Amino acid sequence: MGTAPTVPSTALVTGASSGLGKEFASQLAARGHDLVLVARSRDRLEAVAEEITRAHGVKAHVVVRDLAQPDAGRAVARELADRSLTVDLLVNNAGFGTAGRFEEIAAERDHDMLMVNVVALVDLTHALLPGMLERGTGAVLNVGSTAGYQPSPYLTVYSASKTFVLNFSLALRQEYRGRGIRVTALCPGPVETRFFEVIGTRNAAVAGSFTTPEPVVRSALKALDRDRAYVTPGFGNAVMAHLNPRRPRTLVAWVGERICRKALQPEAVHGAAARSAAN
Repeated sequence: MGTAPTVPSTALVTGASSGLGKEFASQLAARGHDLVLVARSRDRLEAVAEEITRAHGVKAHVVVRDLAQPDAGRAVARELADRSLTVDLLVNNAGFGTAGRFEEIAAERDHDMLMVNVVALVDLTHALLPGMLERGTGAVLNVGSTAGYQPSPYLTVYSASKTFVLNFSLALRQEYRGRGIRVTALCPGPVETRFFEVIGTRNAAVAGSFTTPEPVVRSALKALDRDRAYVTPGFGNAVMAHLNPRRPRTLVAWVGERICRKALQPEAVHGAAARSAAN
C-alpha cells in the first residue's frame, strides 16, 4: 500500500460553494491544506471560506468565476498569478448535467455544460500542471461520473462529457507517472447534492442508490493518496464500472437506452435553476 504522498500545501477546488465541492474543501482543510475556492456565487463561496477558516485555521482564498464563460479557466489562472498563489492540488469538481430528449434540450444549456465539464477542466489543468511539474510534485483530481462508463441516452451530452473526463484523466496519468504528478478520476454514482434539483428530476439517477458527499470525497482522497487511476465509490457502482467495458458497445448503448428512459419521467422540483450554483 505504501506511504501516502506529502500533502500539497494549497488546493484549488472548483464548484466549491456547495455539494461535493464544499465537502472537498472541508476535508482538504482538515488535512491542513490552504485553499483556493472557485465558484460563481460570491455570497455562498465567501460563507464557505469563512466557515472553513474558522473550523480549521487554514487560508481560504475566494475566486469568483462562472466557468461556463469563454476563457474562464485561463482567467482563474491569471488571477492566481496576480495574487501570487501557487496551486499544488487541482480538484476539477465543477459540473452540471442535462436530461431529456436531445432535441428538447436547449442547445445553449448543453453548450454551457460542455464549457464547464470539459473546457474549463482542461484549461485549468493546462494552466496549473506545468508549475507542478517544474516543482516536481502535484496532483490533479477530476470528478467524472458512473454515467461516463457507457453511452447514456437521454443523458447523452452529460454522459459523453464525463467519458471525456475519465479518458482524459487516464491518459494524463500515464503521461506523468514517474514525474511527480498524480492524476485520479472520481466517478461516483448518485450523490445527494443540488445536481438533481438543477436537472429537474431525481429520476435522472437512473442506476445506483443515493449516497452523501462525505464518503464519496473520503474515497476520492484516499484513492489519490494511493495514486489510483480512478475510483468508483460503492460496491454496485464499482461492479458496473468494471463490467460495462467488457460488453459490445452497441449492446451497452441498447441496454442504456432502456435504463435511461427513466430520466424522461419528470419529477417536479421547485426552484430549479438553469445551472448548478455549484459551478
